[in-house]
Amino acid sequence: MPKTIGNPLSFGIGALGQGARSVEHGIETIGSHDLTMPVVRKITLADLRIALRRGVADFAAFRTDVMFLVIAYPIVGLLIAGFAFNAALAPLLFPMAAGFAILGPVACVGLYEMSKRREMGLAVTWGDAFYAARSHVVGPMLTLALYLVLLFTVWVFFADMIHEATMGAAVPASLTAFATDVFTTSGGWQMIVIGMAVGFVFALVTLVTTFVAAPMLADRPVGMPVAIATSIRAARENPVPVLVWGLIVAVLLALGSIPLFLGLVVVLPILGHATWHLYQRLVFWPGEAQA
Repeated sequence: MPKTIGNPLSFGIGALGQGARSVEHGIETIGSHDLTMPVVRKITLADLRIALRRGVADFAAFRTDVMFLVIAYPIVGLLIAGFAFNAALAPLLFPMAAGFAILGPVACVGLYEMSKRREMGLAVTWGDAFYAARSHVVGPMLTLALYLVLLFTVWVFFADMIHEATMGAAVPASLTAFATDVFTTSGGWQMIVIGMAVGFVFALVTLVTTFVAAPMLADRPVGMPVAIATSIRAARENPVPVLVWGLIVAVLLALGSIPLFLGLVVVLPILGHATWHLYQRLVFWPGEAQA
């Protein structure tokens, strides 16, 4: 029977599954053969709604505490925007603003701890978030942070290459002139299309490797190989919910960035708490009661 590609969604899901299977096998063989692997559940879109609803409930319960924890995120975003408003750096404004979300999983480590404690019925204050910096968490989280910084750096490098290849290396006269060129020239539209395609790849890699790994590292002393392998396995077992979750995250981050990044003060904690609850619905450990 001749092979067919099918529609883009099914093709993308199939490619994701095959690639994830290979990467997962490689990660699991790096010194982790004697570690207990968690069980990955099948979830549906209804689980995403539940995770988001619980994320909103956590944010409502913590309110100012959580907003205080994440206030640095929009501040750094504003610094990035100010840096990129230099005319010479105008082509990197959008890539840097969009790619900055790559660092989100590490920024949310304290939120995972707060959701975990609330789920256990404990009283929670913002100070409890710093408990996430205990010894077994710091090392793996720093490694994860370095990995995400590397992804961010490579993304900005690719974005700059795409700009030069499609619009040339000339310095824009101003941000307004650059924006006009982007939307009124064939090179500008080529940059948009190619940039979005490449950006999607970076976003997908970040999502698949960290959406379970980040809260798992904050939860248990499992180490990076097990955490990332589990994250990839969860994506492989639940391709449609994970792709929809990625779309939800992208849309909410975009909406939160519109008013000078200040909306992220609300969006980021909700997504952070919701990611914890999604992790709880996706993963359980052998010999423990299921959530």
